[in-house]
Amino acid sequence: MSENDTPIEGAESAPFADLVREALAVTGETLRRLAERSIDPETGKAVGHSTLWKIANGQSYKRERWLVRAVAAGVGRDLAAVQAAAAEEWTGLVVGDPLKASTAGTTVVVAYASGTTPEELPILKEKLKELGLGNAQVVSGTDGNAQS
Repeated sequence: MSENDTPIEGAESAPFADLVREALAVTGETLRRLAERSIDPETGKAVGHSTLWKIANGQSYKRERWLVRAVAAGVGRDLAAVQAAAAEEWTGLVVGDPLKASTAGTTVVVAYASGTTPEELPILKEKLKELGLGNAQVVSGTDGNAQS
C-alpha cells in the first residue's frame, strides 16, 4: 500500500481504527500527512505513517497511552472520544454517558461490556438510588446513545 492509498476494503471495523480510516477518507489525505499531525502534545512523540497504516488495517502495533493522544491530535478529535474508542477496541469495554448527565464542566462516564443492556446494570441502578437519582433513565450504546 502506498502513502496515497486508502485502507484495505473489508478490514475489520474497530472504533479506534475507524477514526484513522475516517481521517484517511478525506479527499487528498495521505498517511504521511496524517502522521505529520499525529504528535503527542505531552511527550512530543510522533506516530509514523506505517503505524497509522497498521492501525487502519487491523495489524499488530504497540499500544501505548501516548499513541492515543497523538492520534487524537492527528485526526482532530476530542481526546476523551479517542480514548473511549481505544478502550472499546483494545479491551471490549464501551465507555459512555448512559445517564445523559455530562455537562460542559463535568463528564459522567460508565464503562461496560459491549452489548450490555440497561437491565444488566443493576449495580449502576442501585448507585443511582443511593444518589437520589432512582428515576434516572439508563440507556445503552456508545456515548450513551440509546439503542432500540
